[in-house]
Amino acid sequence: MTSPLPVPTVLIVDDQAPFRFAVKAVLRRLPCFQLAGEAKSGSEAITLVDEVHPALVLMDINMPEMNGIEATRRIVEAHPDVVVFLCSTHDVTDLPPGAPTSGARAYINKEHFGADALRQLWENRTTTPFATLLAALAPLPRHAFRVALTTRSALS
Repeated sequence: MTSPLPVPTVLIVDDQAPFRFAVKAVLRRLPCFQLAGEAKSGSEAITLVDEVHPALVLMDINMPEMNGIEATRRIVEAHPDVVVFLCSTHDVTDLPPGAPTSGARAYINKEHFGADALRQLWENRTTTPFATLLAALAPLPRHAFRVALTTRSALS
């Protein structure tokens, strides 16, 4: 008899409370993930990763103090077993230059974030290179994985 696989824990890192709230709503619908905590900045994320040891970090790119790209570099360097997915409102073609080399395993546009997208990224986290995941997610219809927030401006 084999024991069930552990449920991956997730740290949400975003300076915008509405997006953190939306991600928590998605996680509540997914019994295959468990919330580990929330951070509002890259520096807070680095501290929390040391404390809660999440399997997955959902990292916003643009934040005060320390951006998500630099925070991702530091987290992955200190904890190579932690998976980081970058999240932002950037189009795939407009990602900041350091994103693909930050150590993140994938990028998801916040407008496409949802249960199916998160499951797909998690399932492909070790087998699909960052650039391939970007290409696979780019052509999704705009309404496919839309996060239910009241205004689009709340996502940035």
